[in-house]
Amino acid sequence: MSWLGDAAVTLPTEPTQQVFGYPSLFLLVLIGALVPVVPTGALVSSAAVVAMHQTLPFAMLMVFATASLAAFCGDMALYWLGRRGVGSKNGSRWLEAIRSRAPEDRLEQAQGKLAEHDVAVLVLSRLVPAGRIPVMLACLLAEWPLRRFARGNLPACLAWAVTYQLIGVLSGALFDRPWEGVAAAIALTVLVSAAPGVWRRIRGPEKA
Repeated sequence: MSWLGDAAVTLPTEPTQQVFGYPSLFLLVLIGALVPVVPTGALVSSAAVVAMHQTLPFAMLMVFATASLAAFCGDMALYWLGRRGVGSKNGSRWLEAIRSRAPEDRLEQAQGKLAEHDVAVLVLSRLVPAGRIPVMLACLLAEWPLRRFARGNLPACLAWAVTYQLIGVLSGALFDRPWEGVAAAIALTVLVSAAPGVWRRIRGPEKA
C-alpha cells in the first residue's frame, strides 16, 4: 500500500490553491480599492509569481481577470459612495474619507490635468502611486456621471493589473523558488510605491 501513500503526497495542490486563492485575491483587492490600507499591487505581483509556477492552464489570465475586475468593482463602489456624498446636503463619511486622502496640492493638479486630458487622466492615475484618489475626487467635484467615470476607469484597471502582473513575472523569473520571487515582488512594489513620496521630500516644496 506504499504506492497509495506516495500518490497522496504527490497529489497536486493547484486546484485547491485556485479555489481559495482567486476569491481571496478578489476580496483583498476589492477591499484595498475601498480602503487603501491593503497593498493591492504587491498582492497582484505575488499572485503572478505563484501563477508562474503552476501547471494549470490560464493561471496568469485568471490572475489578470481577477485583479482587474476587483479593482474596477472597488473603484466603482467608492465612486458611487462618493457621488452620494456630493449630492447630499450633509455629505457623507465616504466623501470625507476621499477628501482626507487627497492633499489640496494634489487635488489641484488632478483637476488641471482632468480638464486638459479628460478620461485619459484616469489611466495614468491608476499607475501612479497615490494618484488614484485625487483624480477620483476631481471627477466627483466635476460631477462626472457614473457611466462616464466607468468608461475611463475600465482601461485604467486593466492597465494597472497588467503593470503589477509584469512586476511579478519579472520577479519570478529571477528566482527558481516561488517564495523568493514573491519576496522580490513585494520588495519591488513597495519600492515603486514609495519612490514618488521620497522624491517629493528630497525635492522639497515647489516654488511659486
